[in-house]
Amino acid sequence: MPGEFLEDKMFRGMEYVYEVYKEKSFSKAAANLYISQPSLSANVRRVEEKTGYPIFDRSTKPLSLTAVGRRYIHAVEQIMSIEKDFEAFINDMGELHTGSLRIGGSSFFSSWVLPPMISQFSMKYPALDISLSEAKSAVLVDMLKDGKIDFLLDNKELDTAVFDRYCIGEEQLLLTVPESFSVNQDLARYQIPIDAIRDGSYRKASYQPVPLGKFKDYPFIILRTVNDTGSRAMRICKELNFHPDIAFVLDQQQTAYNISSSGAGIAFVGQLLLSRAPSENNLYFYKLDSEHATRNIYFYWKKARYISRAMEEFAKNIIYETKL
Repeated sequence: MPGEFLEDKMFRGMEYVYEVYKEKSFSKAAANLYISQPSLSANVRRVEEKTGYPIFDRSTKPLSLTAVGRRYIHAVEQIMSIEKDFEAFINDMGELHTGSLRIGGSSFFSSWVLPPMISQFSMKYPALDISLSEAKSAVLVDMLKDGKIDFLLDNKELDTAVFDRYCIGEEQLLLTVPESFSVNQDLARYQIPIDAIRDGSYRKASYQPVPLGKFKDYPFIILRTVNDTGSRAMRICKELNFHPDIAFVLDQQQTAYNISSSGAGIAFVGQLLLSRAPSENNLYFYKLDSEHATRNIYFYWKKARYISRAMEEFAKNIIYETKL
């Protein structure tokens, strides 16, 4: 029987019943609804037929509710409350007084690049629930595909048949060489000041790429090839016919930079990290002569997915306005 009630849509026409309940009069309710009294009576009668019981006791003046009528009005008021709450929610969504935004990034992007973006957006929309997922790229790609995050910031080339993307800049891989390595004494004309890395002027032709072969007798710190930095480093070495003496194989660019800073080896490190990390006076920096040393930085999102209002605003205010 409950199933039959649902099929019969017993709450269709509830507004007529509720107006009669409020006014305790068919004539007053009809006037408020701008319909004739016979039309109103017919609509109320149809609802009563759907429930199988009378809603109003018509023998009393003013009209009163039957036992079923009281439960019906209670249910109607709950429905109206839900509708009101949902309408308020939709209005809040439009103004971004509610909602969520989920962003993903590797350890480097989560530590150095995304925080100021999230902070800026959060200040504009403080009521939004914004979360940041930090994980390895492969894990984040799966999360993006499964809809567990809305945006991913990464330097890998992902499948554009699956993901849309927007390029917010490019960076170059540079070499970090401990100052204790004597080879630096003969390479002064290739060395790049940290200020030139930070302001981007290192890209000028006046800063020449260093011959990689100069470092054949020194230990290298390499990232695993599942990491874009690691795979690019090995492609650079292959292109330049260079066979590095690998002392460490690591997972994170930040770790490679820190170990290089300690004097343990030469690392391939992106310009974005170097321009944001605290200054290290015990390293020299060099450009590389390889097209593989340059890569783009993208925001990715899944193709053909629903784009929420929060996503729209983040794209408009942050993604499309950012240039690294």
